[in-house]
Amino acid sequence: MKVLLLGGTGEARELAQTLASTGVDVVSSLAGRTADARLPVGAVRQGGFGGAAGLAQWLRDTPVDAVVDATHPFAATMTEHADSAAREVGVPLLVLRRPGWTPGERWHWADTTAAAAELLPTLGSRALLTIGRQGLHAFEHAGVWMLARCVDPPEPRPTWCTLILARGPYDVDGELAVMRDHRIDVLVTKDSGGPQTAAKLTAAQLLGIPVVVIRRPPLPAGVAVVESMDRVVEWVEARR
Repeated sequence: MKVLLLGGTGEARELAQTLASTGVDVVSSLAGRTADARLPVGAVRQGGFGGAAGLAQWLRDTPVDAVVDATHPFAATMTEHADSAAREVGVPLLVLRRPGWTPGERWHWADTTAAAAELLPTLGSRALLTIGRQGLHAFEHAGVWMLARCVDPPEPRPTWCTLILARGPYDVDGELAVMRDHRIDVLVTKDSGGPQTAAKLTAAQLLGIPVVVIRRPPLPAGVAVVESMDRVVEWVEARR
């Protein structure tokens, strides 16, 4: 059995290894946006497909038995393309989405990065942005001091915020140190879920800092979704 695994997340790397260990031929696809990306086991392709049409053509040229989308919860465009291409070609698609975080007492929800930027100055004057480099530009005119943490530097490099480059997982002590050292009084993040970057939420709660949380984009209507890797393995096994 051959599976196209749309990856780029820790779950995708672990899933590739698990499926490969059961004899599944896994082809992992990475967007190629992150420098020095951690590669999964098995075959790997890097770079975009060229939209939904390009992915559909790839599926015709490289027949697979199933597609598993284990991309980041905010990789909405990729998921939309996967849904469209899989339907067009007639290949079954399953989306793996880790559960979102449990809301805290001082959480403030925003539907978009732009909405989060508007909300920011009402909650604090020194912000820690942990939303990644995409969408960072929405905060340029928020009117508060900002520390932005990214895995890779944005291009062009912003001059309106202090930038630190780091890759998780993070721990609570480290997050407390960052917030105290920079006198952070408001945190901005996405509802990414998962344990690797959850320490900042605990640190913010311990310090009594409000948190602006950007909601996840909606999934395509009718797409099959599971929240655990075990369910993905079961789904793949059922199609052997």
